[in-house]
Amino acid sequence: MSNKTTCDVAIIGAGIIGLATAYYLSKKGMKLAIIEKNYIGSGSTLRCIGGIRQQFSTPTSIRVMKESVSLFAQMKEEFGFSVDFHQGGYLLLAHDEQFVEVFKSNIQIQRQEGVNVSLLTPEETKDLVPELNIAGLLAAAYCPDDGQAYPFLVLKGYKQKLDAKRQAFYLHNPVTKIEKPKNFILTLQDGCQLEAPKVVLSAGPWTRELAQQMGLDLPLYPERHEALVTERIPKIIDPMLVDYRQDGCYFHQYLSGHIVGCYTPYPNFPGICHEASLEFLREMGKRMIRLVPALEKATILRQWAGCYTMTPDGSPIVDESPISNLYIASGMSGHGFMFGPGIGRHLAHFIAEEKWDVDFREFAIDRAFKGKESLK
Repeated sequence: MSNKTTCDVAIIGAGIIGLATAYYLSKKGMKLAIIEKNYIGSGSTLRCIGGIRQQFSTPTSIRVMKESVSLFAQMKEEFGFSVDFHQGGYLLLAHDEQFVEVFKSNIQIQRQEGVNVSLLTPEETKDLVPELNIAGLLAAAYCPDDGQAYPFLVLKGYKQKLDAKRQAFYLHNPVTKIEKPKNFILTLQDGCQLEAPKVVLSAGPWTRELAQQMGLDLPLYPERHEALVTERIPKIIDPMLVDYRQDGCYFHQYLSGHIVGCYTPYPNFPGICHEASLEFLREMGKRMIRLVPALEKATILRQWAGCYTMTPDGSPIVDESPISNLYIASGMSGHGFMFGPGIGRHLAHFIAEEKWDVDFREFAIDRAFKGKESLK
């Protein structure tokens, strides 16, 4: 054992969930090893579009997001630089009666949890976003306290704080083997071995295959999602626009002036795939122009693809596994960036204190997965 590097906790995956958890564990004085198969954020975090919302349909997700919003708001002071956090709001658009009823039901839950949210008429929506095409719009759910941050800057802040605590990073060095004779023994691609009494699996779409090495089969299902970003243009929209039609899309405008957005493919594209498609480029452009016609002349700078790691009910798995001291934090279902600070803070407490400081049963690994997050 003496030739192995030891630590208190090994964290596999250096995206937002892994780094946020590491950050709060580091504040508790724990010695960490943070392992990433590529570069920091390469899995899903740096492929996301940076939205942050509290408009969910289950109490735990809403509470986590209320806390995350508060933590994002503190990052400028905590990190010493801005992460471009901006509360421009989220505007969810309903073009059929089914979603109007979904919004009404969810707003009741959200208000009970203290979220500042309201149901707008098409005319009120137009007043909020004058460039919006409201043809066919029935209603919209709006929370002005939702917003955005820049993922690159958020990860930079966590990384600098962890470096200042001399925490160890193992980048471009995937885990090839996990064993547990007593403590966990992790073998990395370069032959390095790490010994830790506790391990966090926060490897996004690769979490399931890593867990399978330990005999666990987790209900985690990666699927491809694509995104694009335009050139800088004058301010045209403030809130994130989310069109819930089957052929809808969602996009917002960064403080820099760039518009970034994506849509949920139907049917979905299963598996780990980072290949961008011409079909998405054509289709996304049409959907954006339908919603905001003034975008017709905006130039697209680039497109890319990444993975959502889905669960059957659309809520994450954040829990200790049946294997003692092996913690799972995955299945964020497209919301990992916004969940990251809140989940990282509470998971770190659970790992260090071996008890939850909040009720995370909605995210339990052994739940029935019978519910459904209605606002994916």
